[in-house]
Amino acid sequence: MKHETLTADHLYQEVAERIELLIEKKALKVGDKLLSVRSLSKEQGISLSTAFQAYYHLESKGLVEARPQSGYYVKFSPKHTLEIPLCCSPSEEAVPVTLDEMISSVYNDLRSNKLINFSLGAPAPELLPAAKLNKAVMQALRSSSDSCLNYEHIQGNVELRKQIARQSFNWGGTLSEDDIVVTAGCMEALSLSLKAITKPGDAVAIESPTYFGIFQVMESLGLKVVEIPTDPATGIDLDYLETSIRKFNIKTCLFVCNFNNPMGSCLPDEKKKKLVELLTRHNVPLIEDDIYGELFFGKTRPRTCKSFDKKGMVIQCGSFSKSLAPGYRIGWAVPGKFKENVIRLKRMNNVSTNTLAQSAIANFLANGRYELHLRHLRKALHTQCLRYIQAVSAYFPEGTRVTRPEGGFALWLELDKKIDTYKLHKRALKHGIGIAPGQIFSSQGRFENCFRMSFGQPWSDRIEQGIRTLGELVRKY
Repeated sequence: MKHETLTADHLYQEVAERIELLIEKKALKVGDKLLSVRSLSKEQGISLSTAFQAYYHLESKGLVEARPQSGYYVKFSPKHTLEIPLCCSPSEEAVPVTLDEMISSVYNDLRSNKLINFSLGAPAPELLPAAKLNKAVMQALRSSSDSCLNYEHIQGNVELRKQIARQSFNWGGTLSEDDIVVTAGCMEALSLSLKAITKPGDAVAIESPTYFGIFQVMESLGLKVVEIPTDPATGIDLDYLETSIRKFNIKTCLFVCNFNNPMGSCLPDEKKKKLVELLTRHNVPLIEDDIYGELFFGKTRPRTCKSFDKKGMVIQCGSFSKSLAPGYRIGWAVPGKFKENVIRLKRMNNVSTNTLAQSAIANFLANGRYELHLRHLRKALHTQCLRYIQAVSAYFPEGTRVTRPEGGFALWLELDKKIDTYKLHKRALKHGIGIAPGQIFSSQGRFENCFRMSFGQPWSDRIEQGIRTLGELVRKY
């Protein structure tokens, strides 16, 4: 056998990936017939079972289809789908934030479990390792001398911090447990970081569009925002950022460089290095929200800006909310030179983070379960992403644009300029469908004809029907 040194699992994936690459490069086009299972087995020197697995894997992604008594055919390729959304126009001023009313309106309407909810950027519960986490909780209780009833150390559970430090190797980091401060989710990490380096009235640079929760934190702290134009694939415009630093007297930046929410853009590693060098020259700190960094679809994890930081000017924030346990509310900050100030603010804010949740996640990571779970989650999300894009391509009108994220949870759709997606959101609710309109992702209420669609829910007939109904509503609009 050609591939006898590979495990069966790696072997079918390797064959499937090569076929997928041929589809992406248009060497295999939609409608082309693929080799029979027997021919693929013979040509590649693999078993019939492995050949079946490779085709089944591609079929689960919606890339090929099996036709009765005929074989497998190319069904879909991301290259054969809708155009990517356009880059936004730049902001003309630093503005205070006033989006709370619209955000509340959108999310107050989306409580029902009966909704097909495309608005929530989180993994479906069935994608999470509930049973293994329950075991980790019981182990944490058994191994604790006080049943996890006491306050944890203000900086966080030392075993958890050690495990997070080990995870940093994946993104090019060399952390120790002393570099990390555990928080109640990523939003607390971002809030503490902003408080540590800004004062009311300061201007903060953010991506445009960006996650609406960031606006709410900014508003609560009395900060102004400067929206930096963001490419749907490669992230922020560094030239515009450099001009804005001088023009608006920007005091800090807050960017999601790996799989930005809502567009899914990922700043290339070389561009991250240039960003850190640019901000260091201007003595401007960077708060890096890396909450989606582990949810990559490619072969390797993208690096973080923190991995290029030589002066302690980057505060990296993350959490387990998007990858493991949203309800546990465990996040962290790597504050660099601002560490003592962040700890002081945390002491004033909440003293300690949930003891049991920290101990349980530390136990889960120490037993090697996290990386295995992440491999399964990444594969599921990638498949779901392709399926959702395929459905949007099939059911939405010509002229619709949609992003091609390489990680994370979100698709960003750009519709005809005549369509107001906040009104579309209201109409969709009457059909039991929830979306996140584009206006809530901008401090100035821009992106009226755009919306975010989360692909965190596994593909099903119900999901397909929801996308079909949305497409019909857009056509009628």
